[in-house]
Amino acid sequence: MLVLTRKLNEAIQIGDEIEVKVLAIDGEQIKLGISAPKNVEIHRQEIYQAIQAENNEAADISTNLLELIKKSDKKY
Repeated sequence: MLVLTRKLNEAIQIGDEIEVKVLAIDGEQIKLGISAPKNVEIHRQEIYQAIQAENNEAADISTNLLELIKKSDKKY
């Protein structure tokens, strides 16, 4: 993990297209501004993890449904 120190209004650059800038500091909270292309998804970590869990659950349901369909087709 790369650890950087930034002050208010300073930024870091990730590749050619992503910039993360410190917009405000208020006690223990820091507001970050992120500039990135529209095709780059940006989520808070807890939201990203929830999306991944839902996607995994949906994939499992799809797999189970396919297995049920295969079994029911064999009966006919």
